[in-house]
Amino acid sequence: MAIKQLSENLINQIAAGEVIERPASAAKELIENALDAGASRIEIATAGGGKSLLRVTDNGSGMGPDDLVLSIRRHCTSKLSDDLFDIRTLGFRGEALPSIGSVAKLSITSRLKAASEGYRVALSGGHLEEPHPAAVNPGTIVEVRDLFFATPARLKFLKSERAEAGAITEIVKRMALAFPAVRFVLSGSDRSTLELPATGGDRLARIAQVLGRDFPDNAIAIDALREDVALSGYAGVPTFNRGNSGHVYAFVNGRPVQDKMLMGAIRAAYAETVPKGRYPVAVLWFTLDPALVDVNVHPAKADVRFRDPGLVRGLVIGAIREGLSSHGDRASSTGADQMLRAFRPGFGAAQGERTRNANWSPATSPYRPDGFRQETPEPATWRAAPQTWRTPSVQSGLAGFDQPSARADQPQPATAEEAATGHPLGAARAQIHENYIIAQTETGLVIVDQHAAHERLVYEAMRKALKDRRLPSQVLLIPEIIDLPEEDCDRLMPFSDTLEQLGLAFERFGPGAIAVRETPAMLGEVDAPALIQALAEEAGEWETADGLSARLESVAATMACHGSVRSGRRMRPEEMNALLRQMEVTPGSGQCNHGRPTYIELKLADIERLFGR
Repeated sequence: MAIKQLSENLINQIAAGEVIERPASAAKELIENALDAGASRIEIATAGGGKSLLRVTDNGSGMGPDDLVLSIRRHCTSKLSDDLFDIRTLGFRGEALPSIGSVAKLSITSRLKAASEGYRVALSGGHLEEPHPAAVNPGTIVEVRDLFFATPARLKFLKSERAEAGAITEIVKRMALAFPAVRFVLSGSDRSTLELPATGGDRLARIAQVLGRDFPDNAIAIDALREDVALSGYAGVPTFNRGNSGHVYAFVNGRPVQDKMLMGAIRAAYAETVPKGRYPVAVLWFTLDPALVDVNVHPAKADVRFRDPGLVRGLVIGAIREGLSSHGDRASSTGADQMLRAFRPGFGAAQGERTRNANWSPATSPYRPDGFRQETPEPATWRAAPQTWRTPSVQSGLAGFDQPSARADQPQPATAEEAATGHPLGAARAQIHENYIIAQTETGLVIVDQHAAHERLVYEAMRKALKDRRLPSQVLLIPEIIDLPEEDCDRLMPFSDTLEQLGLAFERFGPGAIAVRETPAMLGEVDAPALIQALAEEAGEWETADGLSARLESVAATMACHGSVRSGRRMRPEEMNALLRQMEVTPGSGQCNHGRPTYIELKLADIERLFGR
């Protein structure tokens, strides 16, 4: 078969298969163009999940008629110099607009800020319409209709309109997080309007717009620098977690990325603190010389390649763990909110009555709309004979308590427990159900799960012991010889000293083989070939050998769980206070080894609100 030159339109359609996978891909490219044009306001409108209509309007620099024609030709761009390793804009390939125009009906209307009129150009299925004058405000309007009408087979692989609309929403949120100084508005017939006002340089305010108002109260500021890579942003406390990984955002030089290495590093930083099946919440910005990162990896530009991935991975893990160690030993504020909803008097009754009775109204219900019970006058019979309505069972339950009195006694001097209320976790006042400690603080009260709290304390003590000395090992009677590819042996040997401190001793045994002489005693019977193979794979992919340390810490977590204070044990006041004091000085004591919270704090104002005060 003879080789022939493909047509320009077919080339564009092939490129569209890589660049424009779905409506969200087109939205991403158009928003990037608007941001590169210096826009401070971007409006996105959609219909049919972006398949019927996708319109992006910005107030950027705009284009003249000559630039309009060039913008829809492949590999024409104003953003790239001759140096492919000095990319400082979001777009640079010059493929997005011609790719969209080859599979959809594309029109671009633009006006330079200094021009008196604008121009419009259209491209439909690869057929160009010459530019002509058009009325438009300074800036650019890009409208895409009937996406993939020229390649109808692609429509079969798209998801539902709801799913495609949700994907566009996610793209807008990511761009909004990357550029807090830009106002974003997302609207359309297929969605409710999402408006994100500009917050200037206040990143945390923009994060609150996207992730919710709870995030700032449960976030830890991250600010770290290693060699030429700077890391900043916010990481949620471990107990503020989610059911999927969609709340982890990373930006490299302002570019939203979904790089597997970065996502894996963030997960690894939370490995010991977030429950299995749950995911952390984090928003991180990486700033480095463009020459140290390659963004020209994939046409979608979602993946990047760092020149030194091990350095970046170590920076992420170290910075997040340092932040969690310094400030992450607090419980999520959402736990208190959930408790308040559960404690709200009459909430379930009010909702049940409203559901059962179609004629429910505030005037006839004993409950207010907010769930609190309305005050009702006592029957005259109650006022006349208050003892008649008190049942014997209730009275017998109160027999052991003193009756309220208005007598004013001399104040007693503060006890050691009362003085302890000045501590963050306060002073222990009671133990209920032989598992939960109630402590009073200066601003409210704290409820502590005694088993979970002590489990974390024991675990942290064991982790410290693991790091402070060489771990005991068991010497193999006959060294186990493990065959490995020569390159795996070369990758593994630089970590031999580190692994020996953890109880794993090995050495080279000729070409393509490793001899294991000692294994960690904590692990008991060890499958040495599987362990060495896993460490070699980790060293090859991440240039680290932390897998053994992780396994040892997993064993320590199990031992801590079985060796801590059990539920059902009665504790003396001094024991409870000693536990609280130790929690205050132990990093990560806000959650147990399994990622569950060890305590929940209720502010006095929240308690008073429960009683309608």
